[in-house]
Amino acid sequence: MSDAPDREGPGSPRLQEVSDGIFAYLQPDGTWWINNTGFLAGARGVTSVDSCSTERRTRAYLEAIRSVTDRPVRTLVNTHHHGDHTFGNYLFPGATVVGHEGTREGALSWGMPFDEPFWTKVDWGGVEIEPPFLTYADGVTLWVDDLRCEVRHVGTPAHTTNDSIVWIPERRVLFCGDLLFNGGTPFLMQGSVAGAIRVLEEVVAPLGAETIVPGHGPVAGPELIDRVIGYARFVQATAAEARRAGLAPLEAAREADLGPYAELTDPERLAGNLHRAYAELDGQPPGAPIDLVAALGDMVALNGGRPLTCRA
Repeated sequence: MSDAPDREGPGSPRLQEVSDGIFAYLQPDGTWWINNTGFLAGARGVTSVDSCSTERRTRAYLEAIRSVTDRPVRTLVNTHHHGDHTFGNYLFPGATVVGHEGTREGALSWGMPFDEPFWTKVDWGGVEIEPPFLTYADGVTLWVDDLRCEVRHVGTPAHTTNDSIVWIPERRVLFCGDLLFNGGTPFLMQGSVAGAIRVLEEVVAPLGAETIVPGHGPVAGPELIDRVIGYARFVQATAAEARRAGLAPLEAAREADLGPYAELTDPERLAGNLHRAYAELDGQPPGAPIDLVAALGDMVALNGGRPLTCRA
């Protein structure tokens, strides 16, 4: 690992106040296991949207919150079960951890973090699994002082089977978890390609959000929605053409012309996304189980046989 990139990536995490008292915590460079979080600072306490993947990164996030307010974090909302958004939950001991029923199930099913052989070695720290313990089926309304925050399950598998958004209508601010990546390749292996398109078109776009905090990458506006939909349609078209040609997902990924998506980080995710798209072409319902080990192995193969680079 002596030739591994700097573990902090190209920049240090930073706070961006996206509306009065509402902050995005942005972690460059947004690649594997390096996510965004955010929080709302109220008079009596803080509501956090997600935690981070490692002990070190989550403690840095907590320090960032303390740089704004001395109020405690009373509520922690998980947008989905993936560990970059949930492994740090245990460092919020006084908070009510809120999430979809599937988020609790998914966090428990995934269990403790691991890296090799799929990712480069990570110093996870003393992670303890702390899934949401207040769960919902459809959604719940949170209040930060007099500010209404609508936590909604999106209704169908998309990035995962248990994605939720945090929508703050009065401010037109949306925390969307990993439904949207800005500058990174969207990852749909554990959800649904068709479902992601449906959610973005029928749930996210109609909100009319002016400020979007994606799960990874810089804060964006509504234009990001169409960019991610475009990538998902590219995956569908690539899968359909390759399936007609009798190609396996890895072969299809190797032959694909990424075109405008070549600039996105973590391009090897295409192989995993194609595994999901092939399952849908076979008539599998959104979010149906697929061979995740095979899909991850194909991503490693597409990456030249090297573990996927993780700077977390």
